[in-house]
Amino acid sequence: MPKVDPRAVLIPLAFAFAPVATEGQEATSALTATEVQEAEVAPSPADSAAIRATALDYIEGWYEADPARMERSLHPHLAKRFFEPLPDGGVRLTDTSALELVQQVRAGGGSSVPAAERRTDVAILDIFQDVASVRVDAHGWIDYMHLARAVGEWRIVNVLWEIREPADSRPAGR
Repeated sequence: MPKVDPRAVLIPLAFAFAPVATEGQEATSALTATEVQEAEVAPSPADSAAIRATALDYIEGWYEADPARMERSLHPHLAKRFFEPLPDGGVRLTDTSALELVQQVRAGGGSSVPAAERRTDVAILDIFQDVASVRVDAHGWIDYMHLARAVGEWRIVNVLWEIREPADSRPAGR
């Protein structure tokens, strides 16, 4: 088989996609940003339902002390983080792993929260291909989550959460 000089393929290919202009006009790319966005595949209703189900497995698994539901929702390398206020006014970043979170659920999780006070509001903020951002409004906190589709299943990879406090009780600068 004869050797092909890659430049013989790449240079004509580069010109095929180069901006085109006629006299007196500015060069424009082949696709505008809007056209690229419109060409992206919209998330399917099945993806939205699976993402919502994953977020509900997480929060309902917490309240119901159901380790199987919690574990099903989490990627094994979950990073759950919280800026914990310190008595001196500072903050400390705390980390919780998937294993630690499942162990907390086995120990009772949020089962002490009365059923009437449990919040499980899920808002899908964005979906792009195999990643999504989700907000879960819970009883006393809000979780911001990143999910990824791994081997066909949606899993929570990151959670950054914040305690729900009245605005007048929050320390300045926090």
